[in-house]
Amino acid sequence: MFNKILIANRGEIALRVIRAAREMGIGSVAVHSTADSDAMHVRMADESVCIGPPASPQSYLSIPAIIAACEITGAEAIHPGYGFLSENANFVQIVEDHGLKFIGPTAEHIRVMGDKITAKDTMKELGVPCVPGSDGGVPTLADAQRIGEEVGYPVIVKATAGGGGKGMKVAQTAADMESAFMTARAEGKSNFGNDEVYIEKYLTTPRHIEIQVFGDGKGKAVHLGERDCSLQRRHQKVFEEAPGPSITPDERARIGKICADAVARINYIGAGTIEFLYENGEFYFIEMNTRLQVEHPVTEAIFGVDLVREQIRVAEGLPMSFTQDELEINGHAIEVRINAERLPNFAPCPGKITQYHAPGGLGVRMDSALYDGYSIPPYYDSLIGKLIVHGRDRPEALARLNRALGELIVDGVDTTVPLFHALLQNGDVHSGDYNIHWLEHWLESNLQAG
Repeated sequence: MFNKILIANRGEIALRVIRAAREMGIGSVAVHSTADSDAMHVRMADESVCIGPPASPQSYLSIPAIIAACEITGAEAIHPGYGFLSENANFVQIVEDHGLKFIGPTAEHIRVMGDKITAKDTMKELGVPCVPGSDGGVPTLADAQRIGEEVGYPVIVKATAGGGGKGMKVAQTAADMESAFMTARAEGKSNFGNDEVYIEKYLTTPRHIEIQVFGDGKGKAVHLGERDCSLQRRHQKVFEEAPGPSITPDERARIGKICADAVARINYIGAGTIEFLYENGEFYFIEMNTRLQVEHPVTEAIFGVDLVREQIRVAEGLPMSFTQDELEINGHAIEVRINAERLPNFAPCPGKITQYHAPGGLGVRMDSALYDGYSIPPYYDSLIGKLIVHGRDRPEALARLNRALGELIVDGVDTTVPLFHALLQNGDVHSGDYNIHWLEHWLESNLQAG
């Protein structure tokens, strides 16, 4: 059993890991920049170490500073949370080279799945269905134009090392290909230092469905159903739920088994998410996230498991505490991501919290690092909280979400809470009749206009 772990992150996810560790009797070490000296994760941890100035490259992305914090405190393992260094294979290798344990997948699995082309090829070999497209990278515009004709327009050009919506451009027709190809390459180069791109068929009305998998690193793995993350803005999820309102039990069992079998074959360890576009009853692989997801609480709610606790257990070499047969869905859960942003343009809105009150009651969970008087720094992601609700079914979960949003108080900064109040008045949201493009269109005709 680990005696002490270091959390290489900040905010609500750092708090999430600290709480799991405390329940397991494990000491926790928080790291923080000078901007986060008064942050809640620093207050809650057993120990804390300042690792640098506000800028992420000099603090939360500084591998030497994080390793040094482990050596100073005697931490034996590192939990990366999500974002920052959570999917950095070089970081994982350095952690292991220093005799420390990384609470997550191996460096090799992160490396393979971090490259979109290699990940797609690997998943094809493992029997996971993929979107039709190019076989590997597309080096020239002429190649792109040829593949576009073969696959059939519309197509999407994606940066191999892309993520977060960057380096992704749609070519609706052959006339659009040159612009899409050149722009995706340029964005890939500027954002990720890699201008390689690949091409896939662009599905017109898909949903975003992701399968939660978990492996023990020894050839055993399970799936914990799916999450529907179709309500997105600029490829960023804002509303996530489990189970997916469009997925049947037979479809869930089929794609879940495919995913669990795939990660078992490669001896994957820890939590991972295999993401798909889903259209007309078919699943098409798009990427695998080799880490805990922001939206993991909805899966925890319907299965009654603690995924962080399980990550720590398997990192210690212990077996998973559940089998596939023991995992049964109970009810419905929804998460909304609350950002410190000013509508309608979603501009970041850092500042001092003058009053904060978290909602409560049956089936309500608020993951946040806010408190009265806290000053949200301008240097990091604008996510300030995740409101998660759980009900016996989807209508009850929606009603509970509406009630909980009404109780939530965040004064002093603008937030995206009004967006969710508005969405809960919409018939398509209540019926679950939407796809990954729905929110963008709705914003154009509603919130942006208003």
